Amino acid sequence: MATEFKDQKQYKGKYFPQILTILVVSLGTFTGGVHFSWSSPFSLMIVKDKEKYNISEKDTSFFIIIQSLGMIFMSVIFFRISEFLGRKKSIIFLAVPQTIVWIIVFFARTKWEFYIARFIAGTADAIVFGAIPPYVGEITVPVVRDYCGNLPTFATYGGQFFVATIGSFFNVQETVYICVGIPIVMAVMLMLLPESPYQLIKDGKLEEAKISIQWFQRLPDVENEFQRTKADVERQISESATWLDLIKISSNRRALKAGIFLRASQQLSGISVFATYTQTIFQKAGGNLSSQYSAMIFSGLVWIANLVCSVAVAKYGRRSSYFLSLLTSGMILLCMSIYFFLEQFEIVNLQSVNWIPLAGMVIYVVTYSIGLSVVPTLMLGELFSASVKSKGLGILLGVFGVAIMVSSYLFHMLTDLIGLYCPFLFFAMSCFVSTFLTLKWVPETKGKTLEEIQQSLKKSNK
Repeated sequence: MATEFKDQKQYKGKYFPQILTILVVSLGTFTGGVHFSWSSPFSLMIVKDKEKYNISEKDTSFFIIIQSLGMIFMSVIFFRISEFLGRKKSIIFLAVPQTIVWIIVFFARTKWEFYIARFIAGTADAIVFGAIPPYVGEITVPVVRDYCGNLPTFATYGGQFFVATIGSFFNVQETVYICVGIPIVMAVMLMLLPESPYQLIKDGKLEEAKISIQWFQRLPDVENEFQRTKADVERQISESATWLDLIKISSNRRALKAGIFLRASQQLSGISVFATYTQTIFQKAGGNLSSQYSAMIFSGLVWIANLVCSVAVAKYGRRSSYFLSLLTSGMILLCMSIYFFLEQFEIVNLQSVNWIPLAGMVIYVVTYSIGLSVVPTLMLGELFSASVKSKGLGILLGVFGVAIMVSSYLFHMLTDLIGLYCPFLFFAMSCFVSTFLTLKWVPETKGKTLEEIQQSLKKSNK
């Protein structure tokens, strides 16, 4: 039964309910994307507006770091929240911090109020990445997960493009009016949808689990699928589930190593810095286009390329796509580093080619979208056994927050002390190193059920 979905022609169920649910929870990742990139357009606006705010550029440079601290803080306690509430209720709860952020931002006038909002936004990010990927992984059959599991990530980049666009036309308070209702709509819609059958079986609610499977898959007879899922969950939760078992048990250890590597290598490619300080980067780089329009083009292309290029992940698999994405992204970042080096030391006159930074970032968008944008988040819901999933995701959330904070700090420090070319060189070298580690540490999960993934991790000697 574990290979039931290998041949999609044998599958008698429906895909639409699963896709609809993914679209609903993607409203949460959309708001997460808005919160994450909010600093890009509004940091400059807040610094310039001395009538409402008395905040310096240095003050705003801590926005992303404080948001990362919020994510790290929540990662310590999230596994308890996830185990207590379950998948669906955790996502519904996400609406609370996301809405509170908008309320604080609306009334904020000092850096401390913005810092509080950024911290709470970080706690919301932890819920986004800790609850949504496993929920999506548990309600979908492999073909839906392969082709539509990236929709929450697509929505995240859609939120980044959205805030980059409206940030060019609306002020801080007007943006709150536009965005504050989105997490509330998500929570209300999600209340009408079933809990994950994995979560229900884990909680001993077997009849509700059957109803959940019937709703998501619309099978003529759910008994076979229910028995398969029940056997998978019972086997997984029968395993020891202490913190130490994440290291002692070989399959958990490989899952943890792969997850940490994916999150760290993704952030050390520089994407969070580019998303958060897009306007600042283009302002420093110069060029014919304004920093606002350059930021809109960059975030818009990230959004579109993520959807288009995610087909490569579905077709060629997670590991191959990630390998290619890292290799090509490293090449582009190295070329941009060389450009900024030549510009800084005025080795040659680059006035006639000052479009290169924007063009380089556009190409980087494509290479990043081939795998770096999708694979780490997609595999969050695939790697861990049900017995240790909450604990494993808690660790990865902490790693995620630390990696964002480190990349942001390195960007500012290297830019200030050495020059803009240096952080680009660092991110390029990081991509090259990660390229080779991908083949060693990242398992292939394409087309596999969650149980098949666990069995493949157990069989591996790596």
